Order: sequence, then C-alpha cells, then structure tokens
Amino acid sequence: MKLLYTLSLLIVLATSCQAQTAKKKKLSDDQLLTLVEKQTFNYFWDGAEPISGLARERFHSDNVYRENDKDVIATGAVGFGVMSILVGIERKFITRAQGLERLQKGVDFLEKADRFHGVWPHWIYPSGKVKPFSKFDDGGDLVETAYLAQGLLCVREYFKNGNAQEKALAAKVDQLWKGIDWSWYRNGDKNVLYWHWSPNVGWKMNFALEGYNECLITYIMAAASPTHTIPAEVYHEGWARNGKINTNISPYGHPIKLAHNGEKNSVGPLFWSQYSYLGLDPRGLKDRYADYWAEGRNHTLVNYDYCVANPKKFKGYGPNSWGLTASYSVTGYSGHSPTNDLGVITPTAALSSYPYTPKESMKMIRHLYEDLGDKVWGEFGFYDAYSETANWFPKRYLGIDQGPIVVMIENGRTGLLWKLFMGAPEVQTGLKKLGFTSPAIK
Repeated sequence: MKLLYTLSLLIVLATSCQAQTAKKKKLSDDQLLTLVEKQTFNYFWDGAEPISGLARERFHSDNVYRENDKDVIATGAVGFGVMSILVGIERKFITRAQGLERLQKGVDFLEKADRFHGVWPHWIYPSGKVKPFSKFDDGGDLVETAYLAQGLLCVREYFKNGNAQEKALAAKVDQLWKGIDWSWYRNGDKNVLYWHWSPNVGWKMNFALEGYNECLITYIMAAASPTHTIPAEVYHEGWARNGKINTNISPYGHPIKLAHNGEKNSVGPLFWSQYSYLGLDPRGLKDRYADYWAEGRNHTLVNYDYCVANPKKFKGYGPNSWGLTASYSVTGYSGHSPTNDLGVITPTAALSSYPYTPKESMKMIRHLYEDLGDKVWGEFGFYDAYSETANWFPKRYLGIDQGPIVVMIENGRTGLLWKLFMGAPEVQTGLKKLGFTSPAIK
C-alpha cells in the first residue's frame, strides 16, 4: 500500500509540474510581454523608495546590502521609472489617478533635492541630500540628469492637456526641466559638455563627453533646452570629435559606423544602444554621422551573433540565451561586451533590445520564463544577471537595468514613450539645430 501511495503521489506531482509548465507555455507572445512588463514595472511601484516614491538604485531580494544602500535613489533610474509609470497607466497596471499621485510625490521630492546648477547628483539619499558616487563625484551628474530629463519630458507631454491637477504636475515638471543649466557644464564655454561638476572640487573629475557611448541623449537635451541651450558646435566638435566619431567596421557582417569608445573593431555594452533611445526614437533618425536605427540594430546583432558563436565556450550561451551589457557580475560589477565577456548573461540586454530584434528577444524571454524559471524570475521580473558557467543566480536587481525593459518593450509594441518624447516642441527644435532628420520631426 505504501508503495502504491508513493507512486500515486509521484504521478500527481509529475502531472502538476507538467500542467504548470504547459500553463506557462500557453501564454501568447502578447500575454508574456505584458506579464514581463507588469512584473518589472513593480520594481518602480511596490519596490520604490518609500519617502520619495522614486526608484531605488538597487533591490536585493536576499536583503543583503554590503554598502547599507537599500534606500539610495538613483537619478537615471528615476528617469526610467517615471516612464515606466506611464506604461503602467496605459497598460492598466495602475489607474491614471494612482500614477498621477505617485508622480506628484516624486516631482515634489526632486524639486527639493540637491541640485548643482539645476543638475541632480547620481545618487540621492531619502533626505534629498547628495550621496557621493565616488570621492570627487559629489555634485551634479549631467548624464544621469539627462536620463531623468528625458523621462520628465515624457511625463509633461502625457499630462499637459489633462485636468487641473495633471496640468499643475506638467507645469512643475516644466520648471524643473527649464532649471537645468546645461550650458554651465561646458566648463567655461568649451565646445564639449562635461559629465560632472562639484561645489567642493569643481571640475576635478574632468570627464568630457565625447562619443560614442551611452551619452548621446545628453547633447540632445542640452540642445533642446529653451533656457540654457548649447550651440551646435558643442555637439559637432565635442561629442562627434569633428567627425572622428566615425568608423567603418563590420563585426559578424553587421556594419558599424560609429566608433565605440574604448573598442577596436568591436562594440560596447548593449546599454549604449538603449539608454539614450528610451524617449529618443531611433527609427529613421539620422544625422551626418549615422543612421541611428541601423546602428542600434546592428550593435544588437553583433552582440547576439557573438553570444551564438560563443568563442569562450561558456555554458548556456546560444540563440535563446544572449545579451551582454553592464550589470552585476560574478566578482562585482562589469560592463560586459564581446571584448569583456565574463560568462555572464544580463536579461536587460536582450529584453531592452526588443524594438531592434523582436524575434531574437522574444526567444530569450521565453527561455528565461519557461526554462530557467524561478532561477531568474522574482517579484520584480527577471533578476539582474546570471552565469550558468559559474552556477551563479543572484536574486538581485538594479534600477537602471529594470527600467529599460519596461520602456523598450512598450516602445517596440506601441511606440508610447517615443511618441511622447518626440512630440515635445523643444526636442524637435534641438534635433533640427544639431542637423538630425527623422520622420517624427515636423
């Protein structure tokens, strides 16, 4: 009898497991995409820092924080997070009133938080005071602020024609945007923008923003500013290095026209083709240096083909498991790329590439959800990174990696954030000033 009972129990358990697996596989592509968006959106909703209502730098499901930084707010992730809230409203994960209330709370916090010539720091304590990112990086961070401004403009455009409360929020966002002094960060009218300025050490970081990397949006926002703009020469002489930004390589047969900083005959981490394009629509976007849709897609395909080729023979790499970008790594944090491959796959790399490579990204989503399951899936979507080679599956998240998943999947499905951002009159003016063309420019 005991043997029969045990066998019956095993059959029941096996049937249950099969049913659960079948249930997962029954999800259509649309259903699975919505589920991933909703679960990841929760990072910025249920997982937000409670005092500000804004995005945490990180969230560890194991509750281990070696730097005691669970409640540190990350400016760039906040920009991605407010865009995610707009997605949440449109997808009915939350009501419009709930989204408005949370955004009001966040904008009120940003209004009172430390700013340096209108520019927020990389990290902010819940008190609103700057948390130094490094020894001399204790002031304004222009790039993180550009990510935030990109998101805030989407919020303004979304609510500007709404009810009285919504219009009031849009007006407050507009004032924050207009208060960013991009021109100050030319460091004395130089024809280049600088990443950092500190009231304590001035320009000691001395980090000029020269392309190509993740910082294109900084120049777009600076050129678009109606109050503290920059002349076109700053973009062409600084970012584009008087044309030296160009190259002509074809790794894995995919033409790359922009020289990725620090890379020779290769490409950088995938976030370089994502962070600047959460609002900035790369479809048909061109200037004298590049076709930005072709660049983003080819950058992604180089990364994909590299992972499929898997020259270092890491476990698990292939058409269903790919994507190298900056993330947690086995021994810390690293900017993973084809020239810095440590056997670590980062889900945001492939998922946030969804507009560029929908088929390849969808295969990755299904593999993560259906095959790896709870190893990589938690309360706020897929965890930040994993390595099958090292049998390393940390249950940890980074805000700046979760945000692009929600935003870029939505852009690939409906173009929501692209339409909002490109619809801002100042963005149109700034792009024209710098010599960009796009179907979205009227």
